[in-house]
Order: sequence, then C-alpha cells, then structure tokens
Amino acid sequence: MEIEGFEKLVEEAVKKLPREFRARLDNVVIAVAAAPTRAQERRFGRGLLGLYEGIPLSGRGTSYSGVMPDKITLFMDNIAAGRASEAKLLGAIRHTLLHEIAHHFGMDDDELIEKGLY
Repeated sequence: MEIEGFEKLVEEAVKKLPREFRARLDNVVIAVAAAPTRAQERRFGRGLLGLYEGIPLSGRGTSYSGVMPDKITLFMDNIAAGRASEAKLLGAIRHTLLHEIAHHFGMDDDELIEKGLY
C-alpha cells in the first residue's frame, strides 16, 4: 500500500472516533511514517504499531501552555503487515489509534475495554 492510501484510512478512522475523543485532540498531530526509526525500535521494540509523544492530559498542570503539539505516529508497514483486506487494515488502524489516544488521555487498555472501545 502507498502511504497516501494509508493516510486516507487514518483520516477515516479519526472521523469514526467517538465524539468525546475527537473533541480532546485539539493540540495533537496524527502522523504516518512507513516504519519506526532505529532509535524508536531500540527503545520500544520491533513491531511498534504506534507511538504517543507528549504529556498526557492527566499530567498537565495549570501552567501548561505554549508547547509544541503532542504527536501520535502510526507506523504503516507494521500495522499493514498480514492484513490483506482494507476492512482488517482499517480495524487495526482504529485499534492502534485508540491505544495511542488513550496514552494522551492518561488511560490504559483496561479503561478502553471498560468503555467498550476495544
């Protein structure tokens, strides 16, 4: 798959996020990269699907301002591996995106499961 096609699927997944999630992504950039850097793989392991870089909402104080946006990067090659159909790929993108957004909110996977989002 070309990166442009993957980016369109990411846009579709973002549009289908729960409204309360989309409303809290004002200062978050969602980016696509073909693969993690070597440094990212060393730090987080091979097969990394996504990465949240920033300060979670739950960890911000009243003086938090004037900072660069948080960033969620989705790694196309790792997410697409073994997913032949567009529907399965879109599902994997959604799952990874929800996982990384949960980091932004300061939530864990158990909380996503409780909310019925996984």
